[in-house]
Amino acid sequence: MNLFDIIGPVMVGPSSSHTAGAVRIGNIARKLLTEEVQEAIIYFHGSFQSTGKGHGTDKALLAGLMGMPVDDSRIPYSFDVARERGLIYEFRPIDLGDAHPNSVKLVLTGVGGKHQEVVACSVGGGRIEIREIDGLSVSFSGDYPTLIIRNQDIPGQVQQVTTFLAEENINIGTMQLYRSARGADAVMVIECDKEIPLDIIPALEGFKGIVKATYLSLKED
Repeated sequence: MNLFDIIGPVMVGPSSSHTAGAVRIGNIARKLLTEEVQEAIIYFHGSFQSTGKGHGTDKALLAGLMGMPVDDSRIPYSFDVARERGLIYEFRPIDLGDAHPNSVKLVLTGVGGKHQEVVACSVGGGRIEIREIDGLSVSFSGDYPTLIIRNQDIPGQVQQVTTFLAEENINIGTMQLYRSARGADAVMVIECDKEIPLDIIPALEGFKGIVKATYLSLKED
């Protein structure tokens, strides 16, 4: 347990889960898209849908998608900022089943045409969890530099990636493996001890069986 677990993050309120957590979800989704968001369809589930408007969850999520930090004084005015930037957005309700009550699904299109879907939840104290990317299950907090590698579920894929990272002197903190079915799409989620060189990403995508490599950097834009 750290200090933030007790007193929460420095933020624009009123709620660490419904406001600060929502900002962080938006920020991380934007980083995963790797370009500025041009259009966003935001689906709120559970408590986010029923009480989020009163807590400013809609404004907070939108602020995060535009790169604002949790303590940005512009968060209450994010609708105005979005209009000035030409960001197209829409809020809709959704039932994500037994997902965490503070969950949201984001369908994003970037200024360069990239498309991405993210499901995430705010678990309290400003902490979040990314639960799904482009329809595939994942689980990571966004607290560490993170590689998300989408690959074909064939023998040797994990060894290929881990050997390459070791050769590049990149230490793996944690690694999680997911797949939709045997021999189908799979995902590796690799949390690293430190930031990695960006030229690692195209190098990984050049390997046989790697469909897409995405990197979550914690560096400020």
